[in-house]
Amino acid sequence: MWNRREWGVALATACWAAGAPVVRAQPRRVSERARLTVAIDRRSALCYLPLTIAERLSYFTIEGLDVQVREYPSLAQAQQAVLGNEAQVLCGPYSALLDLQSRGHSLRSLVLLGRAPQVVMGISQRTLASYRGPFDLRGRKIGVMALGSSSHRVARMMVARGRVPDQEVQYLPLPQGDAAVAALRSGQIDALCHADLAITELEQGGDMRVVADLRTVRGNADLFGGPWPSACLSIPPDFASAKAPQTQALAHALVHALKWLQTAGPSDLIRAVPEAYFQGDRALYIAAFGRAREAWTSDGLMPADGPQTVVRALSRLAESGGGLPRVELAQTFTNDFALRAKAKFKA
Repeated sequence: MWNRREWGVALATACWAAGAPVVRAQPRRVSERARLTVAIDRRSALCYLPLTIAERLSYFTIEGLDVQVREYPSLAQAQQAVLGNEAQVLCGPYSALLDLQSRGHSLRSLVLLGRAPQVVMGISQRTLASYRGPFDLRGRKIGVMALGSSSHRVARMMVARGRVPDQEVQYLPLPQGDAAVAALRSGQIDALCHADLAITELEQGGDMRVVADLRTVRGNADLFGGPWPSACLSIPPDFASAKAPQTQALAHALVHALKWLQTAGPSDLIRAVPEAYFQGDRALYIAAFGRAREAWTSDGLMPADGPQTVVRALSRLAESGGGLPRVELAQTFTNDFALRAKAKFKA
């Protein structure tokens, strides 16, 4: 537990970063704080940075929460932790909530962290330098983060744009960024759909030509036809009802972090982000952050047309004739708590 001086320094830093006046106050004792566990699958992923900021700048503590972020080997295991009451909160992609509802489970997005999935599709300048369009992907090998992942979906949508049957393309799972970089550079794959820091490294090295950039609002509109709700903090509906103060505190902390990210500079990130996240290259991380800055929401709100955009895109990828199971989109998110946090922080 922090002493009085350490708390004052941390609170002053957090307030300064958010542009708010510094008001020194004593934290609640640990025994008085509400304890919550957040389940996540890739804690250091850039798309989940707002969660890290809320944790590192003590925004959870300021809101009276004792939050433990617990990392799991996969998204499925993180989801199961929440469904099994091992954790109370899930940090993961919004699209996963639709799949969960179709299987009889209910989680609701509380704060939307990202309005873009922060994955990029690029083609190899070594093996596919003559690329003219998605039709040139026929017979090629495409690296993705995992089969069934958002990067796999984006790659499949690009292939479909070229009217290339899915079975005429080979998708290779490459979950680790360094392995993905090595595979493209060595010619083992002809294209790659992945997340940063791997993409920025390949861009800077001249190894990749980007053909779909889903770190930007425009890139999302080009591929999906609108905003694609991405990373979010989600909770079971009964938790929000039974624990409204804690739920609101969560929203406050995350919206506070989102606001901080809007104006954060390189020196701010270096102070706030764990050194391990830089993977030995601070400059690369800062560059990747700059490319993804507009992918985060400024206020945690779900855009009105966002959920339907996801449904349309997933429907196009569903097996022919089957389509997607019917879901009640209104039950997959709430803006109530983020709206109050937006008003509090003028986000």
